[in-house]
Amino acid sequence: MLANLLAAIGPAWGWILFGLVLMAGELALPGVFLVWLGLGALLTGFLVGAVGPPWQAQVLLFAALSGVAVLVGHRLSRARPDALNRRGSDLVGRIVVLDTAIEGGIGRIRVGDSVWRVTGPDLPAGARVRITGLDGATLTVVAV
Repeated sequence: MLANLLAAIGPAWGWILFGLVLMAGELALPGVFLVWLGLGALLTGFLVGAVGPPWQAQVLLFAALSGVAVLVGHRLSRARPDALNRRGSDLVGRIVVLDTAIEGGIGRIRVGDSVWRVTGPDLPAGARVRITGLDGATLTVVAV
C-alpha cells in the first residue's frame, strides 16, 4: 500500500509528506527532536525532486541531512539559554526602593508586580538599594 502511494505521488512528495508528518508529530510528543528529522526529510524531498537519486542514496541523504539538522538544532538551543529559569538575573544592577526594612539581614522589595526577598545590610524601609546578585529566589542588595 505504501509503495502504491509513493508511486502515485512520487518519491519527492513522499519525503515532503514524511517530513510534514514528523513535524506534526512534534505537537503530540514533548521535546524538539522530530522537528529536525522532519526538516531533514523535507530537504531530502526537495533534493530528490531536483536530482532524482536512487532510493539507497535518498535514505543516506535523509540520514545525513537529519544528522546535520539535529546538530544545528542542538547548537541553536544551547546558544540561547532558557530565560524562564533565570527570572531575576535581569534585575542585577538595578536600583530599587526597599518595600520592607532589612532587619537581621532580610527584607523585601517590590519590582513591578513582584515582591522579592532580599538579603543585605540592615536598612530602613524606603532606602534605595542596588541589586548585586541572585541566589535562587533571593536577591542580594547593597545600600546606594
